[in-house]
Amino acid sequence: MKTHRIALYPGDGIGTEVVDATVTVLDAVQQKLGGFQLAYERFDWGMAHYDKHGRVMPEDFLTTLKPFDAIFLGAVGWPARLPDHVTLVPLIKMRQSFDLYACVRPARTFPGVPHPLRSDEPIDVVVVRENSEGEYTDNGGFFSPGTPNEVALQTAVHTRRGVERILRFAFALARKRRKKLTMITKSNAQKYSYVLWDRVLVELAPEFPDVAIDKLHIDAATLELVRRPHTFDVIVGSNLFGDILSDLTGGVTGSLGLNPSANLNPERKFPSLFEPVHGSAPDIAGKGIANPTGAILSGAMMLEWLGEPKAAAMIRSAVERALAVGNSSTPDIGGKANTQQITEAIVKQLG
Repeated sequence: MKTHRIALYPGDGIGTEVVDATVTVLDAVQQKLGGFQLAYERFDWGMAHYDKHGRVMPEDFLTTLKPFDAIFLGAVGWPARLPDHVTLVPLIKMRQSFDLYACVRPARTFPGVPHPLRSDEPIDVVVVRENSEGEYTDNGGFFSPGTPNEVALQTAVHTRRGVERILRFAFALARKRRKKLTMITKSNAQKYSYVLWDRVLVELAPEFPDVAIDKLHIDAATLELVRRPHTFDVIVGSNLFGDILSDLTGGVTGSLGLNPSANLNPERKFPSLFEPVHGSAPDIAGKGIANPTGAILSGAMMLEWLGEPKAAAMIRSAVERALAVGNSSTPDIGGKANTQQITEAIVKQLG
């Protein structure tokens, strides 16, 4: 029997709740299918670790995580207790140190789940976010801090290597789906970084003649994702733009609580990281009403990445069937079910 070693990093707020729900579903699908085993190790990092040690993770946490086959994260952050730029350090370090440059964030509408748009056209889109550089590189500093002349400088970094590999990844993904790729930039105003994106897209396009290409500036893209989201297939953009648009796709499809994500090292030199798109939501932590769907679907993405496509497909089908039953909906999607109830409903639908 094949064993996959999984590092569980529940984190903060509702992170612990949605990780527990996901483990319940993963364990159930293991028992039903057999043929593989998930060996978990749980790490109590985040605010709990900070309260004991004065930092959100141990210094050697990357060394600890490197031997695992995958990392499963709940959520990080508790702004009322510690600024987000501190609590998010481990996440950004994992993405950059493990070269998790391809962040894949699917969003779709589900039968039985209301969404805010008037159109009933089904939405099925994937945001591919460049995850290793761009606007989230720690490149800058403060000058004359605390004075009237204070200056904050933060410089984005876009490399040809980084742009080319994420575009190749997005092209390949589009080929497996509906063969349409939309690239998001702001090259009309940022004439160096995003003109590089434009140039690389033009250079690569002949290698993928079967993929239709569209290009939008970020401001236009936010409009069109509300006006005609059903026309998009694969969207690719920089670290910042991908982050923004994946929240928007969650909004137009019904709830951010539905959206999974994978932070991939496609060369598999390091463990990839799987997490729901939503944050730690401290305001509802401990109330038992968090929507675990995004985390559970992230678990399905993890299983597929680990070479267990049948188990992944079983989870996705179970989620869809459970959501189609109105009494299995959590408050964020208009229902009254709690975290445990929807988790149990998904397990029941595994068959």
